[in-house]
Amino acid sequence: MNWMIAANGKMYDHASAFQKWGYIDWKQSANFEINDIVYIYCTKPYKRVMYKTKVIETNKVFTECQDDKEFWSDLKEYESAKSKKFCRIKLIEQVDSAKLSLDILKEKGLRSAPQGPIKLHIEELVSYIDSNFNDYESEGFFNDINNDKPIFEGHKLTVQVDKYERSSIARGKCIEFHGCKCYICGFDFEKKYGEVGREFIHVHHKTPLHTIKSDYCVNYKEDLIPVCPNCHAMLHRKENGKYLSVEELRNRIK
Repeated sequence: MNWMIAANGKMYDHASAFQKWGYIDWKQSANFEINDIVYIYCTKPYKRVMYKTKVIETNKVFTECQDDKEFWSDLKEYESAKSKKFCRIKLIEQVDSAKLSLDILKEKGLRSAPQGPIKLHIEELVSYIDSNFNDYESEGFFNDINNDKPIFEGHKLTVQVDKYERSSIARGKCIEFHGCKCYICGFDFEKKYGEVGREFIHVHHKTPLHTIKSDYCVNYKEDLIPVCPNCHAMLHRKENGKYLSVEELRNRIK
């Protein structure tokens, strides 16, 4: 069975919870069964489906769940949920794509934004959602992954950390935290070009991807930075056989 549920990012930081554990213990408000697929629709300001998950456990009590208090901004909701039953949903894929926005999903058969869990019976809708869970159109990344690894530039998230590093979710969280000005030179596309430059920026991973080990967990606040294309290109060029660090490049242009 395929489901869709709604999530409010102002109440709970889903991206960081999935990043840390790869799953979330979700309040069980429907008759979910093991192996059901659950798509998560994120409410304002996103208004789009952003996560695909699979139910791996059901009917858990609070004491059997992972304590995720750190990710709750609304602690009243956290406390009120303690008396409920939970299911564990494992992250399969994640993406931030306009193709999965509410308006387009309505064109594909979704009646309205989910208020509670809804079953997805329309095969065309499910097929469309699945086909767009990729980051093939992600912007602002350079191909610096170790060439020995059989993965793609725009790839889906499984367990491998590389796939989160380049995901549009990680990119969005980085920009949400740091803003859209270049971390190195301070260039602001919106200020320079007006509306067409609004929210445009590249994102750079401070740790080279080919050096990341399988147990590494990215911190979008510390590991990812917004940079303009010029500075981004310079960070990916070598000088005397070495890449300049972020601080070295900042000092260079000062």
